[in-house]
Amino acid sequence: MRIVCGDFWGKRGPVEGVAADPRYLDVWVPPGKRKTLPVEVERHAFAYVFEGSGNFRSASQPFGVLTEKTDGGNETVVREQTGNRSLVVFDRGDEVTVQAGDQGIRFLLVSGKPIAEPVAWYGPIVMNTQAELQQAFSELRSGTFIK
Repeated sequence: MRIVCGDFWGKRGPVEGVAADPRYLDVWVPPGKRKTLPVEVERHAFAYVFEGSGNFRSASQPFGVLTEKTDGGNETVVREQTGNRSLVVFDRGDEVTVQAGDQGIRFLLVSGKPIAEPVAWYGPIVMNTQAELQQAFSELRSGTFIK
């Protein structure tokens, strides 16, 4: 396991000074092995699987990322299949347990203090309202997003 951001088991990652005191852990569990990691109950947590597969106890069903596809000039958004490139959201609790599949599993375990703000999310963009989200995608298409 590597600590990307925040602290874990007495060690700190290289990224510091981020709001909501996030913790990003790059976790690898070998094939067929089980791993349990603590998560403070005041934090919200999710896992983003980017290699292999496995099963998480007391979690949402994994769902794949949204991907824009172009077919004959028509753009559509497709949710990829679960497994690699899947997001798993955890309910409240004090630990995350994963059972690795046949090829093992590697994922980012992300947790942070809740910011108590509304969230509008679509694809790679997260805003506070649907109107802000629509504006962000309009700016993305016109090339003026984050200048």
